[in-house]
Amino acid sequence: MSSVVEQSADRSDAPARPGRRPAAVLQGVALALGLLMMIGGFALIAVDYRPYKIPTASMHPTLQIGDTVLARKVGGGAVGRGDVVVFRDQAWGGELMVKRIVAVGGDTVATTAADHRLTVNGQPVDEPYLATQGSQGESFSVTVPQGRLFLLGDNRVGSLDSRTHLEVDGGTVPATAVEARVEATLLPFGRTGLLDRTTAFDGFSGPRASDPGPLEPAAYATVAGAALIVVTSALGGVAGLARRLRRGRSS
Repeated sequence: MSSVVEQSADRSDAPARPGRRPAAVLQGVALALGLLMMIGGFALIAVDYRPYKIPTASMHPTLQIGDTVLARKVGGGAVGRGDVVVFRDQAWGGELMVKRIVAVGGDTVATTAADHRLTVNGQPVDEPYLATQGSQGESFSVTVPQGRLFLLGDNRVGSLDSRTHLEVDGGTVPATAVEARVEATLLPFGRTGLLDRTTAFDGFSGPRASDPGPLEPAAYATVAGAALIVVTSALGGVAGLARRLRRGRSS
């Protein structure tokens, strides 16, 4: 019994072990938050978006040859007039293509006889994104079947699009052929940025150009999280060096 009492008394006389300093706790919280933001933002982009390479000038000036774009994975029911989409249709050769939707099921899409201006349901469309205003090529008029889309390139004088395939379903493609909606240019870095949402079709009833997805906030979260990790780690390293220097002077 005496030995137990003596050991207990010895422990009570020992100095208390200091807890973690508040600065260290804050550093750990900041690192955890930064890691969560970086991984969460990157994971959202990786799951929701896919990169695509632009091989032709058919979407100039909106997209240029060699651009790498990020497109959000969506179905044909989630797109509308004005959206730039990635699609694949076997009637068009089965290759991945990028074009702009200008008409949906039930629309009558045509060009005016005088200046070949695009009309939808008899209403002229002001298209500020075109490479050459008022140049549509040969005149046409097509009523789009339900569940299908009519797509054109922004470079109307250099795009193989619905006008080239008028003999097959009026040049339309099934909405189910849509794989993704283009939302941003990733590369080259000088052209990095979100695609502007067009308001050209806002005066029409029915599906219009979609609002941006979560790409921008996810990208900001990824960058901010990485920056928080770097800054916090750097500050922690400076603080640790300062403590070691103070110990060296006092010893």
